[in-house]
Amino acid sequence: MQTKQATTMKVLVIGASRGSGAAAVQALLAAGHEVTAFSRQSVASQGASPRLKAVAGDALQAGDLDRVMPGHDAVVVTLGISEDALRVRLRGPRDSPLDVRSRGTRQVIDAMRRHGVRRLVVQTSFGVGETRDKLPWLYRMMFALLLKPQIADTERQERAVRESGLDWVLAQPVNLTDGDEADAVLASAQGDVRGMKVARRQVARFLAQAVGDRAWLGRSVALSA
Repeated sequence: MQTKQATTMKVLVIGASRGSGAAAVQALLAAGHEVTAFSRQSVASQGASPRLKAVAGDALQAGDLDRVMPGHDAVVVTLGISEDALRVRLRGPRDSPLDVRSRGTRQVIDAMRRHGVRRLVVQTSFGVGETRDKLPWLYRMMFALLLKPQIADTERQERAVRESGLDWVLAQPVNLTDGDEADAVLASAQGDVRGMKVARRQVARFLAQAVGDRAWLGRSVALSA
């Protein structure tokens, strides 16, 4: 049975400007939390809320994290490369380094240790770590041919989280879509999935739940629709 979520927490979202990060900000606000949206880009489009604070900064810079970390109860990390996967494979990313997931997450972990913040929820990917052997063969081919550098970095990211000594949760969604699904996500610590697509908003609702639910601590959770 899942434990009752704390009524209000102060949650820092790393990588909050778009995609899963932006969806996580909205899900956390809907759950009643106070949210700090941290990203290199503006998050003005998130909308006004007295419980939302936008902070510009770089997750790869310890000083930026030290400035924003104090006073939070939990951190959600949604770092990644949003550029076209084929272009990244052929030419490399334009806006973020290939190791942004692992290097940024390690910086976040170090900052959390310095400032006494213990709850960490990190979005990675289905098909790495504990679910590596559950990936369908077609997706294994895609990972090997198209996404090899990003997947290798996600593996390093997961290892950093597992070795952090913090109260962590690894969220492993299957292929992300921009749909607005109302159904609850299937969250499985055994790596079970319904299919290979899940909406970012569904994943965001799980991330918002995981910050205050001890049932998922120390677990890698596959997410699917």
